[in-house]
Amino acid sequence: MSGFIPLNLPEAKLQIENQQGLVKVLDLIRKKYVALTPEEWVRQHLIHFLLSAKKYPKSLFQVEKGLSYNRMTKRTDIVVYDRQGKPFLLVECKSPMVKISEATFRQAAMYNNTLQAPYFMLSNGLVHYCCSINHHNQSSQMLKELPEFPDLD
Repeated sequence: MSGFIPLNLPEAKLQIENQQGLVKVLDLIRKKYVALTPEEWVRQHLIHFLLSAKKYPKSLFQVEKGLSYNRMTKRTDIVVYDRQGKPFLLVECKSPMVKISEATFRQAAMYNNTLQAPYFMLSNGLVHYCCSINHHNQSSQMLKELPEFPDLD
């Protein structure tokens, strides 16, 4: 797609349309076309990656969900739930132009204090950080890649 840089993710077959001069992409989870911003470019590639490569069930995704954090309303980019309805993975997406620093990582990871998902990912489409989080002892471990979705919980 012209104007959007290639990402460090498998190519996704995105459905893109020009609607009244605005470029939009079909979000498979929200089942609607949304404005194709650089951050959305990353989010849609990650959704396709999680569905195709990691076999995460589409029915367990939520995209752009409201979250109350420190009395402020924030939006999580992608949350995947386990089969019991508990958050399994929180994914925060940044534009490819946003450099991921330790401060960016900490800020995004703080949202997971509310959700308590055991896995967290932060990506700008070029660089990806994945970790498992033990909320009981407040520790985390960096992962080389995200786990496959568990078949049985």
